[in-house]
Amino acid sequence: MPWAALGRVQTELGGRCTGTLIASRTVLTAAHCLVAPRTGGWVRPSSVHFLLGYRQGAWQAQGRASAFVTGRGFDPRTRSPAGADWALVTLEAPLASAQATLPLLPEDAAPGTPLLLGGYQQDRPELLMADPACRVLGLRRHEGSPVLVHDCAGTRGSSGAPLLARHPDGGWAVAGVAVAVSRGEAIGIAVPAALLRRVPVQGED
Repeated sequence: MPWAALGRVQTELGGRCTGTLIASRTVLTAAHCLVAPRTGGWVRPSSVHFLLGYRQGAWQAQGRASAFVTGRGFDPRTRSPAGADWALVTLEAPLASAQATLPLLPEDAAPGTPLLLGGYQQDRPELLMADPACRVLGLRRHEGSPVLVHDCAGTRGSSGAPLLARHPDGGWAVAGVAVAVSRGEAIGIAVPAALLRRVPVQGED
């Protein structure tokens, strides 16, 4: 851990992103990863696959989605607002025990909190790449929604990747889900995990 809870989210239309197993049947990723490229609508849940521990064409376990929910107000055609760009994907069957999943951070990470960002980035899509030396810059409003801003390095493909911080109990937890980069400021934008704690999660033990 924490990397054992990560995997690749991919659709049968060719979309590829990163996802995190936060319960035995629930994967956290970015909502825009589930948008059909041609129509701008949502893909069918059954076309979404999660490859846990993906590495160079192999994986530890594979699951197919039975349903997913996304942030309220997120428009798949415009892929905004960033603060609603999250998705919880429910798998047909459990993939792991509770010990192999990552919890959500119980409160917003304070500015300066050390982070890890790991994802399947476009320059090395077959391997999980990580930035182990980045931090929270703060919270701000972006497109009318609260977002977490950070200085972790990530390219396309790391969308949906978790921002990882230390949980109060000493283990790892998800502080946010990476969704975009503000190119003008060279900073990353993420949905704070605290916004997701009120959403029912399938597969909790």
